[in-house]
Amino acid sequence: MTITSIYVGNLSPTTTEEEVRNLFTEFGTVESVNLLTDRYTGESRGFGFVKMNNKSALAAIKALDKRSIEGRALKVSEAKPREPGGGFRQHGHGGAFGSGGGRGRY
Repeated sequence: MTITSIYVGNLSPTTTEEEVRNLFTEFGTVESVNLLTDRYTGESRGFGFVKMNNKSALAAIKALDKRSIEGRALKVSEAKPREPGGGFRQHGHGGAFGSGGGRGRY
């Protein structure tokens, strides 16, 4: 049995993992639910991930994408793998803060 990770976005800050689990259980067994929170404030970041077997996941994605929950249209899709390096990307503008390579110095 293949497990699929499902992205669930546009969640209300008050939505709990239990509520998300109950929503997805309608389509099959939920392996896990992980709602992300801000590391400093502990507040919900408005998205998370649900793991289900592949067949149940596909049915849940189809049925729940754009469904209105707590006045918000959910964004539900298959989760994409993380990019290597995980986060901060430098765009070639000098240093980490775009130092500009000496502009303004004479």
